[in-house]
Amino acid sequence: MRPAAATDIAHDALDIPENPLGVSTDDARTLSAVLFRRLGSLKEGTPEYSYVRNTLVELNLSLVKYAAHRFRHRSDPLEDIVQVGTVGLIKAINRYDVERGVEFATFALPTITGEIRRFFRDSTWSVKVPRRLQELRLDIAKAHDVLEQRLGRRPTEHELAEHLGISDEELTEGLVAANGYTAGSLEIPADDDAEGKRSLKQSLGVEEEAYDLIECLETLKPLLAGLSDRDRVILSLRFGGELTQREIGERLGISQMHVSRLLSQIMETLRTGLLTDGDDEGDDEGDKGDEATCGCGSEEGGGPSAG
Repeated sequence: MRPAAATDIAHDALDIPENPLGVSTDDARTLSAVLFRRLGSLKEGTPEYSYVRNTLVELNLSLVKYAAHRFRHRSDPLEDIVQVGTVGLIKAINRYDVERGVEFATFALPTITGEIRRFFRDSTWSVKVPRRLQELRLDIAKAHDVLEQRLGRRPTEHELAEHLGISDEELTEGLVAANGYTAGSLEIPADDDAEGKRSLKQSLGVEEEAYDLIECLETLKPLLAGLSDRDRVILSLRFGGELTQREIGERLGISQMHVSRLLSQIMETLRTGLLTDGDDEGDDEGDKGDEATCGCGSEEGGGPSAG
């Protein structure tokens, strides 16, 4: 709200309408020129200064609406664009010098439009990219239009880079960054789906857990082949037949403790082989595993005979 004292002072000095938003364009232009001269004679920060400046904002809001209407195709609400444009209008009022003889509308429109464009540049990108690449995106778009008219065809990336005076790598970086300006919905139909029944989300790949299992099995094959027949039987009974260690011992004629010790040695051999990098290291670890397995076999060989 305007201060009552400031309103009285202003109305005493100037013929300001009660509703500045309702005046015609010609009246707003004439009254603005008078108010700008009055604003220049006032001390900034005083109630009267604030009142006169606020009146200038209300008188020239039509400039903001005109500039904002040019961006109506954007996804942002028009009210937000008007609000941003009003900030540009206030900046223009603060910088305007009536003594230069330039129409305020001529001076203010570029400032208002620039503020709106800055808002889109800094806050409407779906993915945040450096300002350098944001500006490069605009330069690429302008250069594309110029070269397309000049050449009568779509310019190549190399021609765009030469026109802008940048390298092909820099142009590629700008083109990639431009993809971050807008984000598409995963629910829209896929390009290759004429009936529109399949969305992009349905065409995306998913992580297949079975791939890890297949990779582990293929890695285990040579390690399992290096085990003794007795060790492979123990693994088969334990993890294939799901027998307990006691049941395995009864089948093989050895104690449960002996089965437990053999399983630990077998698993350690396989684990070492899986974690070994390089063929040479794998061979070395395989030899160690064979030695350990043979040692276990010797121990077992003595077990049944002793029993």
